[in-house]
Amino acid sequence: MLVFIDTANIDEIKASCQYGYVAGVTTNPSLIAKEKLPPDEILNQICALVDGPVNAEVLAEDTAGMVAEARELVKISPNIVVKIPMTGSGLKAVAILDKEGIKTNVTLIFSANQALLAARSGATYVSPFIGRVDDIGYDGVVIVSQIAQIFDLHNINCQIIAASIRHPRHVTEVALAGADIGTIPFKVLDKMKAHPLTDIGIERFLSDWQKSIK
Repeated sequence: MLVFIDTANIDEIKASCQYGYVAGVTTNPSLIAKEKLPPDEILNQICALVDGPVNAEVLAEDTAGMVAEARELVKISPNIVVKIPMTGSGLKAVAILDKEGIKTNVTLIFSANQALLAARSGATYVSPFIGRVDDIGYDGVVIVSQIAQIFDLHNINCQIIAASIRHPRHVTEVALAGADIGTIPFKVLDKMKAHPLTDIGIERFLSDWQKSIK
């Protein structure tokens, strides 16, 4: 499973890219709005830092508006992937953009059926939001597993981006469930690197080494 970082914060992206595990970035209007900079400027900076896919979301609700926004977004950089909401208008936009060779990520997926329709419409990626499914009392990881099984069974060429990841356990679970990509907030990535037994082990090794050279 590839690791994307779910943020529009340049400092977080710079810090994470140093480790070598960031293969792409996902943003959304809420994340970009937090940065207090023009969206195009933020996306340009992100694309300069990351060689992989950089996801940028449309704001229009109608098909024509989504397509027009998508065509402008991909002018920013060849690695821009256009995020399209899972609506009827969105699926129409995906079908048009697919014919133009523009990569899309259908977002706000909450069921395997939605993912199937998005993939068949021509989506490059689908993004099931596991944390938000958990919030309403269901298991979001199960949806990832269902999508992965359907795509595998029917040889559907569409990648699954597990989104709305809330904690390190989510990462392990979606990786085991068959997600191609996990898009992970900076704070969760930070937690994934750490383990108390690692700290204890380092402390003991250093202590034993100091004793041996006295």
